[in-house]
Amino acid sequence: MSDSIHYGLLVDGALRSVVARALEIAARDGLPGDHHFYITFRTDHPGVRMAKALKARYPEDITIVIQNQFWNLEVDEEGFSIGLSFDRMPHELGVPWTAVTSFVDPSVKFGLNFKAGEAGPAEEEEPEPPDGDGTIVSLDAFRKK
Repeated sequence: MSDSIHYGLLVDGALRSVVARALEIAARDGLPGDHHFYITFRTDHPGVRMAKALKARYPEDITIVIQNQFWNLEVDEEGFSIGLSFDRMPHELGVPWTAVTSFVDPSVKFGLNFKAGEAGPAEEEEPEPPDGDGTIVSLDAFRKK
């Protein structure tokens, strides 16, 4: 048993569940209105499933866009899987939640930033929506100084 409550990890998990819920909505109902997602994840993170050619092209991280053409979006407690096209070639990806480093929905100027892995809350750098402004929720406010 730990001698302290790790609030950073609790908040990180709660914010990752926001991403999961948004993807569950997209999987169940499609993307409403102008919503679309930019998700960046570490391709070198354990448990990421993707074609070797894609992993060679993006050896550290990749940003995927979930907007018009995607298929087989499935979400569970461990992560999500999705079908996307890269250079007009279909690919299936499997992404553990702990590999995700950012989530942005530019249609509502919303974004979250995470540190990949199970170590805890986000680093100080923040993602930027494509138009350069928006609400970014940083976990630094919850960190012990």
